[in-house]
Amino acid sequence: MRRLVIAALGIVLFSSLAEARVVRLRAERREVVLNGRPFGAAGPYEKLIGTVDFGLDPDAPANALIVDLKLAPRNARGEVEASADFYLLKPVDPRRGNGRLFYEVGNRGGKSLLPTFQKAAASLDPVTEAEFGDGALMRQGFTLLWMGWQWDVPEREGVMRMRMPIATENGKPITGLVRGNFILNERSNTAPVADRNHLAYAPLDPASADYVMTVRDDPTARGSVIPRSRWRFVDAGTVALDGGFEPARIYDVVYRSQNPKVVGIGLSGTRDLVSFLKYDASPDNPSPGIRHALAWGVSQSGRFLRHFLYQGFNADERGRKVFDGVFDQVGGAGRGSFNHRFGQASRDALQYFNILFPVDLFPFTDGPETDPDTNVTDGLLARADKSGTTPKVFHLLTNSEYFNRAGSLVHTDLTGTRDADIPPTTRIYMMASAPHGPGPFPPASNRGGGMVGRAALNPLNYSPAVRALFRALDRWAVDDTMPPPSAYPRLADGTLTAPDRAAPEFRRRLGQGDRQHRAARSRQAVRRPRAGGRRGRQRAIGHPSAGHRGAARHARRLELSRGVDRRAGSARRRDWIVHSVSAHARRTRADERSAPLNRRALPESRRVCRQVRRRHARSGREGICSAGGRRRSAAARRRALRVGDEKVGREKPKVTGTRHEVGVRKRD
Repeated sequence: MRRLVIAALGIVLFSSLAEARVVRLRAERREVVLNGRPFGAAGPYEKLIGTVDFGLDPDAPANALIVDLKLAPRNARGEVEASADFYLLKPVDPRRGNGRLFYEVGNRGGKSLLPTFQKAAASLDPVTEAEFGDGALMRQGFTLLWMGWQWDVPEREGVMRMRMPIATENGKPITGLVRGNFILNERSNTAPVADRNHLAYAPLDPASADYVMTVRDDPTARGSVIPRSRWRFVDAGTVALDGGFEPARIYDVVYRSQNPKVVGIGLSGTRDLVSFLKYDASPDNPSPGIRHALAWGVSQSGRFLRHFLYQGFNADERGRKVFDGVFDQVGGAGRGSFNHRFGQASRDALQYFNILFPVDLFPFTDGPETDPDTNVTDGLLARADKSGTTPKVFHLLTNSEYFNRAGSLVHTDLTGTRDADIPPTTRIYMMASAPHGPGPFPPASNRGGGMVGRAALNPLNYSPAVRALFRALDRWAVDDTMPPPSAYPRLADGTLTAPDRAAPEFRRRLGQGDRQHRAARSRQAVRRPRAGGRRGRQRAIGHPSAGHRGAARHARRLELSRGVDRRAGSARRRDWIVHSVSAHARRTRADERSAPLNRRALPESRRVCRQVRRRHARSGREGICSAGGRRRSAAARRRALRVGDEKVGREKPKVTGTRHEVGVRKRD
């Protein structure tokens, strides 16, 4: 039996109302993971899947920023009710855990934590060994948590959702305008009003003549109005157009809807569930012993975390810190429609798609910055700083965020003329050449691939860097071990520049780098003993003139240097890598460079062979030089490379200040 059920459906775990606004946890499923297989010192894990019920006091100061909360219906206790799906992976014996909760803000109801941090196969409900991956986090004893925070995600098995109350005006429906925006890749007679097949706000009167549809080809252009007689609502979330929608054009639909959800409860629910698991000491807490909590969000959910911090939700209702560390991955400089009336949480704000939604809003930096138009000074961490609940924060940016997500505003002022001051609790990292999200390998056309379009996605997968950064954040948040310094382009050193200057600057730096590279190659490859036979001293020679007697020898050596990279490919295809290490008596080991070489391209001098032979005689290992200091034949040298692993395989190149040596080592 692949799954062992240890608790029947309908288990209810009542919480302590004094500790958090979690009213109760209802675990519909409770199962041991992989039939009780232990994960290192943490032992077996179990999963709890069910519903968490919330009770919110609209008059509590911690809930004052939740839009329309006071307009939602209340129960007999005067609280506003909501519920959400939750998914928990924890050690069966909580005492064997490491006391740390790792919470993923699910991107549009999904789960990406296990594939990213445990190299697992993607799954909304992991069951098999492949779907749990290598168990890296679980072997360390982490408790892993997911919770639904959107009401409008597509309804399908395993997608995490939240059930939110509806705001009313004294019991009467609230109405308002809603905008749908879409761009199609193929001609179609119908199109979805909501983003990415999410649930839409239904039109109040589908046949109303007041509704407007426009089309345009440029994001900032004034849209052309499409006659109302040509388009119609097919259902609550779909519109149709006579003659069909044209691909690559920007369409907008503006209509009136009613019954807005109190979407800000997604923020407070995250706060309250994590606070409950972290601080509740009663037997009702299924995972006691949590001392630190860390959050991770990618793209949309990274923006959610930025919004979460900005609006002060990292302090719970009793003023305690919720997350000790926050990892915002590729969220760019934006936030989102996470606490707005008729908010559409899935909407972002790209260059051509989903534009003009409330996403890229001041402030953008973690530290204080001033809006030059309003003279208002604010920062993402201003409320957290004031309440003493500031977490350690990582922002990870890729190329995509600088093109499409206003990424530079994370670390510059609003005018783009000055580097911003980064708070000591924040680190910013930029992954050069990396995509927003990696595509498949080998790259393939994405024709018909939804909003992405036809271009193949960049397949560079930078998950190893994400895992390393999370470890650094974990140690920083828990042990106060300093992480690597921020690494991102700056205006001060010219690595960040305006688009119209990027191409000339790139060409200048490329040429400068190429000259430095060629000069360095020449210095490393062209070495010979000084004249007069002085042993132990080497020097780099310059470029001799064409008529110089050493010109031919110099050209041969320079060609050897340029051929290093070409030969490296074939060398790496074998089990052995040959290293050429050259040192100078006045240079340190750190100054030198090692490069894969074809060892037969380098002649071994008799002096070097004598030194190598003596060293090999002391170690009992056969060398690559023949007796008497003469060079071996190619066949003999190949035989020397086939000596057993124990004798040759572990030998590493040795660097001295007096000789040029050739060594070999086995590939890892």
